[in-house]
Amino acid sequence: MKTARQVLESKPTQAIFSIPPVATVYAALQLMAEKGIGALLVMEQNKIVGILSERDYARKVILMQRTSRETLVREIMTSSVIYVRADQSTDDCMALMTRHRLRHLPVMDGDELVGMLSIGDLVKDIISEQKFIIEQLEHYISGNVH
Repeated sequence: MKTARQVLESKPTQAIFSIPPVATVYAALQLMAEKGIGALLVMEQNKIVGILSERDYARKVILMQRTSRETLVREIMTSSVIYVRADQSTDDCMALMTRHRLRHLPVMDGDELVGMLSIGDLVKDIISEQKFIIEQLEHYISGNVH
C-alpha cells in the first residue's frame, strides 16, 4: 500500500498552484485553464485559507448570476479544507475523497504543504498497482516465477 507522499513523488510534476483570496475568480479560472487543473489552493501568507474548484465556480458564480471578473476568490472558495498527512495510505485518501465528495486533496507534512492529489492521481496509481499484481499472478500461474 502506497502513501500519499509516494503517489506525489510518482507524479510527473510536483508543482503546487495557488492563488490569493483577493484575486478575481476570473484570474483563478485563467490559471486553472493555463495549467490544466481543476482546483487551486487559496493561500495567504504561506497558509492555506481555502480551496477553489471548478465546482465552486459553477455553483457559486454561474448559478448565482455573479460575474467572474467582479467576484473575488474569497467570496466563493471552500474555507474548510480537508487534507491528508503525507504518510497516510492511498486507501485513506480514497475513503476521504469518497466520503466528502472531493476531487482534490492537499497533502501536508506537519505544517508544510507538500503537494496536491487529485482523484485522477489516485485512480492512476491504483490501476498501476493492480496491473502489477495481475502480472505477478500470471507469472506465478504460468510457472515463470523469478
